[in-house]
Amino acid sequence: MKKDIFDEQTGTTTDRPRSGQTPGSSRSDPGKEEMMQRMKEAGTPGAGHEALQALEGDWIAEVHCFMDPGAKAEVHRGTASAQFILGGRFLEEEFHGEMMGKPFTGRGIFGFDNTKQKFVSIWLDDMNTAIQMSEGKGDHGNKVITLEGKSNCAATGQHDVPTGQIIRVLGPDKHTVELYHDGQKKMEITYTRA
Repeated sequence: MKKDIFDEQTGTTTDRPRSGQTPGSSRSDPGKEEMMQRMKEAGTPGAGHEALQALEGDWIAEVHCFMDPGAKAEVHRGTASAQFILGGRFLEEEFHGEMMGKPFTGRGIFGFDNTKQKFVSIWLDDMNTAIQMSEGKGDHGNKVITLEGKSNCAATGQHDVPTGQIIRVLGPDKHTVELYHDGQKKMEITYTRA
């Protein structure tokens, strides 16, 4: 808390100088200016965010589910729409499809954390109350993004089960997302621009 300085000779009070200031100076602390510059740079979209532009737009999705090892994949169709939010800092996707014979809606938010230098993702849907979080790196000019996280499995009761997803940009009008749970591929989604 800032305290004023009382001058007994003149009977007046003056502001106590802040750290980095000299009396009578209005110049702010150089450390603060540097901190503000770092915050500005960390909050400015860059190359990682540009890589996510390939995922923006409206999509037709073909979903292959591999629930039982060795069994034939279940195939469903869905739609997705992805737009940038918050000044291009995050890509928000809304997905509509089918899961276990019922309508399914999910929402993902993808970004690039400049401070971590990693891609980040959260996913939530109308089939559970958990939020799936993951992060990872891009390869091949950010055309392949590999994210890893952990989740709790409601079906088995297991906690901190390793999860992952691999996003592969195949061109301006096509990309795939592979989803893994405990080291096993559970789903592959092919997105084709609508």
